[in-house]
Amino acid sequence: MKKGFLTLILAGSLMSAGAENALTGTKFTDNWSVGINAGVTQPLAHPYSIGENIRPQVGVELYKQFTPVLKTGVEFNAGINTTGIYGNRGVRTAFDHANLNLLGGLNLMNLFGGYKGSPRVFEIEALGGIGVGHVFGCKDADGSMAHKNYMTSKFGLNLGFNIGKAKQFTLAVKPAIVYNIEGRSQSNNAVAFNSNKANFELMAGLAYHFKTSNGTHHFTYARLYDQNEIDGLNDKINNLRGELDGKDNDLKAANNRINDLNNEVERLKNRKPNEVRVVETVTQQTRSMESVVTFRQGKSTVDNAQLPNVERVATYLNNHKDATVIIRGFASPEGSQEVNERIAKARAEAVKDILVKRYRINASRIDAQGNGVGDMFSEPDWNRVSICTIDDKDK
Repeated sequence: MKKGFLTLILAGSLMSAGAENALTGTKFTDNWSVGINAGVTQPLAHPYSIGENIRPQVGVELYKQFTPVLKTGVEFNAGINTTGIYGNRGVRTAFDHANLNLLGGLNLMNLFGGYKGSPRVFEIEALGGIGVGHVFGCKDADGSMAHKNYMTSKFGLNLGFNIGKAKQFTLAVKPAIVYNIEGRSQSNNAVAFNSNKANFELMAGLAYHFKTSNGTHHFTYARLYDQNEIDGLNDKINNLRGELDGKDNDLKAANNRINDLNNEVERLKNRKPNEVRVVETVTQQTRSMESVVTFRQGKSTVDNAQLPNVERVATYLNNHKDATVIIRGFASPEGSQEVNERIAKARAEAVKDILVKRYRINASRIDAQGNGVGDMFSEPDWNRVSICTIDDKDK
């Protein structure tokens, strides 16, 4: 029995070692519990029958849980009027028997079913260990009173229910056998596990589990990360930050462009209107619309932010089959004349390509022209544009 129990303890230690790195609450100050016990005890020695010599017993305990499977601790129990069972009638103290045990425990549920990150509602523990018993006021052979100490060994089970919102309490029923491994007399003092030199205990106990460093009252699992995984996540974060900074710069440039255009609109609104001559006889009406597509410095590709201006032209052309469009590309004056003329032509062609390829506008309805350096706007930078002028004649 002893060998089997020690084997279980060793197995529990080995099985929990692999998962220990993933647990939190593993400090020495973590997973301590204190409890109180009360119940009955009776000798197993023949010819005593079950229930004939039951005596009350109370006790306290202190345990340290090292892993979800393995724990160790001390228990102290004191019996009331137990020595009278053996004929020691001269004892005058209520508590006449005490037993202090150093015990190891295995959580059988976690040992065979694995630990799930928190205690189960119901758990079974196997306990075993060695201790010291003490009987108060035993009579020696000469009739004098004496105090007797002897070695004990205890084996039992804890049938526990973990209760409380955080499972900080354990209410348990605890059957056990306590052996006097030195015997009960000087003439028969051989060390042995003999039921004639043992007591059966049936105790009920309530234990409180102190809070651990992880904020709970028990072990919990923490997710472990590989360093390569952490480095990969950091790289992704840095890339996203770079993209965000780029988007912020684009947004800032777009807002500045919007402000510039708004200022230009206000300037045009405040400009004095040209004199309009009304002709009474109209033989032909011409409807026209302009859409401005802006470009970045030295670029002839249309940004996504400018596509709505191109689509506006395409929508009108699709809805008015007789309409045509003239696209005039312009450049700002920074570069040479040759470069500015080439860029201006490329900007007009870029808008035309989008109208033809994306919106299926017949190329014959589009006239793309390069007009070199533009001077329509007061700021030179504002002249990096393609101006789309729609001509729709109703005859």
